[in-house]
Amino acid sequence: IVRSHASKNALDGLALQDGTEHQYFHSGSKGEHSAWDSKLFDYDKYEVLRFLLANIYMWIEEYKFDGFRFDAVTSILYHHHGIGVGFSGDYHEYFSMNTDICGVAYLMMANEVAHSLFNDSITIAEDVSGMPGLCVGIEQGGIGFDYRLNMS
Repeated sequence: IVRSHASKNALDGLALQDGTEHQYFHSGSKGEHSAWDSKLFDYDKYEVLRFLLANIYMWIEEYKFDGFRFDAVTSILYHHHGIGVGFSGDYHEYFSMNTDICGVAYLMMANEVAHSLFNDSITIAEDVSGMPGLCVGIEQGGIGFDYRLNMS
């Protein structure tokens, strides 16, 4: 499932749904993903969290999904979205003002929802950064994914 960005096409997506560019997304250039020409979710907004978490609930309850691969997790984790950044493994690359704390909190909530609805649910993070704690349980201070798909 794609949780980091959405089509900016107002005819078939969420963009401009309420007549503004910021119902679900950051406004202005902060809301644009330059590499993908798409809109970026604002995880600090209650409506965004409600929409994305309810979507996980729907896939598990209605369609009996037993797991999710979260696309573009790096874009959620960092304000720079991983664009033009090479990750060497130094902690300052992961834990700094570039870390999107609201994005991290959303991923923790998403994992909690998926695992609490279906205990055997599997969540996979597609990530290029190698964020420490990505696949550590929430109760142990991690983000809660079961597996990481290394895209670097």
